[in-house]
Amino acid sequence: MKRLLRPIAALAALALLGAANDPKNPTCPAEPGWGPARAMTLTPRTVNGKHVLVAEGIIDAGLPDRLKAAIERDELLEEIWLRSRGGDARAGNEAGKVVRSFTGMITRIPSGWTCFSACNFVFMGGDRRVVDPGGIFMVHMFTHTGDREAIYLAAEEGTAETVRLIAEIEQASALLATEDNDFLIRMGVSRALLTDVMYKQQAVGTDENPSTRYCLNQEEVHRYNVSTVERAG
Repeated sequence: MKRLLRPIAALAALALLGAANDPKNPTCPAEPGWGPARAMTLTPRTVNGKHVLVAEGIIDAGLPDRLKAAIERDELLEEIWLRSRGGDARAGNEAGKVVRSFTGMITRIPSGWTCFSACNFVFMGGDRRVVDPGGIFMVHMFTHTGDREAIYLAAEEGTAETVRLIAEIEQASALLATEDNDFLIRMGVSRALLTDVMYKQQAVGTDENPSTRYCLNQEEVHRYNVSTVERAG
């Protein structure tokens, strides 16, 4: 069975929300609400009397330290709301561990917001996790490089340099896969999220199948224990 997921159900959910889907990635919205293209900002807000930290933007190496400091500044903080196109993979893992170190912390992807790539791991750090209906948990095949220019330059330098670069990428990707697996186990997320979803995606799209991303529907976020409660608050 080549396709373990349910794209029809995901498309139906998008249709109900009135959102256009991405022709290349049909389970995902055409215009993901993943926030600004700048380093992630952490903004405290009070929503209906609840203390919330809004985390939006690109995940950079300094995020874990900034996030820890931001959480420690507000003893009444209950939730972290996330939207991001991703960023530094290891920083995402470390930021997720920071979130988990605060007992009872809820992470949330609100309706219309998208959490992609490294953001997945920040979100999964929540002691309790909520993907609101209309919130998008978007995944892809994790790699250590998206820098095609580096590969092209290595190819121009000759076979030896290309082989060296490929070996370096393979080693880094293998280490990241091990870290991802360990992280999911620690956070109580099903390992099938990696094996049946993330690692089933293409790293690079083809003419026959341009899809490189997958957006989980509500049934799937609960099946894989990505979302641990139907709704909190």
